[in-house]
Amino acid sequence: MQNGTNLYALDISGASFTKACGGPCTEGCVTLARIGEDAWALGDSKRPDAEPLRFTTEELDAAGIDPARFGLGA
Repeated sequence: MQNGTNLYALDISGASFTKACGGPCTEGCVTLARIGEDAWALGDSKRPDAEPLRFTTEELDAAGIDPARFGLGA
């Protein structure tokens, strides 16, 4: 985590999540929001009440998740 920031301490109440679907999204769509300079929240549109997981840009990259696919810049 950048500068020791606890990603789960960041307020995401105003975060704007964007969907990226590889198909018809019948089982769920991944949503992504930038929540800080080097922080992201990853959610599931089919489970909007579930707490989104949080990642650094480096962690997203290691998982093969490209913010550009969501229309977001890293």
